Amino acid sequence: MEIINTLLGIPLGYIFYFCYQLAGNFGIAVLLFTLATKLVLFPLSLLAQKNAITMVRIQPQLEDIKRRFEGNNTLILEEQKALYKREHYSMLKGVLPMLVQIPLILGLIYVIYNPLQHMLHIEPAIIQVLIDQASLLTGIPVSELGFAAQLKVMELVQADPAAFVSLAGVGDVLTQIQAINMDFLGVNLSQNPSLTWPAILYPLLSGVSALVLSLYQNRYYILQKTAGRLSKWGMTLFLVAFSGYFAAVLPMGLGLYWTAGNLFSILVVWLCNAIYNPKKFLETDAPQTHPALSRAERAAARSLKRELGRRQRRDAARFAAARDRQLVFYSESSGFYKYFQGLIEWLLANSEETIHYVTSDPDDQVFSLAAKRDDERWQVYYIGPSALISFMMKLDAQMVLMTMPDLEKYHIKRSLVRKDIEYVYLDHGMGSFHLMLRENALDHFDTVFCYGPNHIAEIRESELLYDLPEKRLVKSGFPLFDALVASVASSPERAAAGREPPTILIAPSWQPGNILESCFEQTVRPLLDQGYRVVVRPHPEFVKRFRNKIDVLVEHYAASEPCLSFELDFSSNETVYTADLVVTDWSTIAQEFSFGSKRPSVFINTEMKVMNPNWQRLDTVPLEISLRDKLGVSLNPEELSRIGDVADDLISRRDEYRDSITA
Repeated sequence: MEIINTLLGIPLGYIFYFCYQLAGNFGIAVLLFTLATKLVLFPLSLLAQKNAITMVRIQPQLEDIKRRFEGNNTLILEEQKALYKREHYSMLKGVLPMLVQIPLILGLIYVIYNPLQHMLHIEPAIIQVLIDQASLLTGIPVSELGFAAQLKVMELVQADPAAFVSLAGVGDVLTQIQAINMDFLGVNLSQNPSLTWPAILYPLLSGVSALVLSLYQNRYYILQKTAGRLSKWGMTLFLVAFSGYFAAVLPMGLGLYWTAGNLFSILVVWLCNAIYNPKKFLETDAPQTHPALSRAERAAARSLKRELGRRQRRDAARFAAARDRQLVFYSESSGFYKYFQGLIEWLLANSEETIHYVTSDPDDQVFSLAAKRDDERWQVYYIGPSALISFMMKLDAQMVLMTMPDLEKYHIKRSLVRKDIEYVYLDHGMGSFHLMLRENALDHFDTVFCYGPNHIAEIRESELLYDLPEKRLVKSGFPLFDALVASVASSPERAAAGREPPTILIAPSWQPGNILESCFEQTVRPLLDQGYRVVVRPHPEFVKRFRNKIDVLVEHYAASEPCLSFELDFSSNETVYTADLVVTDWSTIAQEFSFGSKRPSVFINTEMKVMNPNWQRLDTVPLEISLRDKLGVSLNPEELSRIGDVADDLISRRDEYRDSITA
């Protein structure tokens, strides 16, 4: 405690003593001291204001990150840190003014409790003599006088200085002590509040001032203004309760400081807004917030959450009770079944294996598919994202197949119960691993199903580069592509080109900067003006995570553009093989479409989807790059005004492209 007194009490004591000498009144000195601290801290308040504006400005990007990487908290934190670094946002800047208040409060506490040392600068030996005399006069041991010992000395000296006159070397000191007047508006600010008037005012005023400050901040401080209702009022109630309690248990001088500090803070907020007006830095003063749910909607959400919890526990218990748990498939959501479909159908038809299909989507289509098939060898379970971590760590099976990479790197770990589980990875598309997956994303898998020779080359080269043990690589082909080719072959009348008007499918990826988010109007407008029928098929993950963005687009175009439609049901790939042309950015759907239908694609060179910044360490050129100008034409965003003419040219040369793509 003495070190705090030395580091904080002594320097702040000199400042307070100066304020007291200037004012000649203890209460006014407290007010001057409070104002002085606000002036000294004002640069930090300005820094916090700029930081708060940055936070509000990047809030939509933070929401995007949470949705884009939902369920992967480790990756969300990494992406948030990268965003903070790019935008120069610091959480520390936002709390600096509040953090600096802590040593100020501690220092002021020591000043008020130790006026003999900090206001009168009496020698420590004399102070101890006075404390010993106060102990004799009151019959209270020095140890029990404690933190308020110097205040007790002041009280006794001012009441009866004769009781201390006999002490050696205290003559002038007694005069100094008697000269200090700690009264302010009828109360002694060195005393703790009581239920008597007007002392009771101090905790009341402290709480009221906190309420006034909170209400002002909720309306005018950009960070509070854009916060949710629960956050606003939760913080308000906390500050009011804390301020009232703080002023009730400490001397009234501190209550006066806290009350004045709250009121001065209103002026600080006003000045910060005047200097750094949020309206000048943001497109809108208060970003749109999600509409508050009604009481009935909140009740329904809670009921659904409880029901899903019960369902999850039942399915986990059913999985644990199953005797034959050799083969497990894990699916992130309903849209991923198509990647497993060919394997599952083959296994059910050609083996005796029981398939345990675990999904984190309560509405996954596999529940109805398995129910229709009514085969005991196909069991489906719902395990939500939060429970999945524990489920995977306790997994007991022989083989697990999954399309989720980064095993062991983030929230999904290999089983702790059974060390010899064979983990098998199969990808979402025909693209490259070293560009579209994070670095070392497959290190902890035992087996990889390879769709083409590019996958084998990339993995073997990565093993050499990173000195990794060889994985088992299975030449599996891509069952989804096989199904697409079969659909085209079996439905020539539906797959035939040449319908009027021609249909163009816009099928973007869902990485940041995709067509829907960066250049949708520039892409679709020339095609509609050229007379094409345009179908927009967003990536399933984009719809899942950013449904609000899709709804905005649908609402904007639905009534005014009869030749434009949005396909949000991904249970069928019919539009993929019946389109005359596909427009995409970095999605591998172009490879599926062009190889399956033998028709060209248009690639828009949006910001390249790069999950591994070190992808160029491998000599193998990713298919996403090498095939762009072989399967069609690539355009930069600034060239989109001529996409209609490009589409005309590609469709007119469909026979030429059929031959070259087939070759």
